[in-house]
Amino acid sequence: MIKEATVKRFHYHSHDPLRTHLIDFMAAYNFARRLKSLNGLTPYEYICKNWTSEPEQFTLNAIHQMPGLNT
Repeated sequence: MIKEATVKRFHYHSHDPLRTHLIDFMAAYNFARRLKSLNGLTPYEYICKNWTSEPEQFTLNAIHQMPGLNT
């Protein structure tokens, strides 16, 4: 999926634009794309939901992993 969304669709003159596009793609996928396999939740929402119900399964607080002003 990532390859089809990046290098198969666009030509990059260097690695910097590719890195930027990959970061943007991953952010959009994890925080905006709703997936049928996750019952309509985004991957981030799914992780937060599971963290809330079973926090012992995680070593990091999922809520603290959301990008924001300090990222």
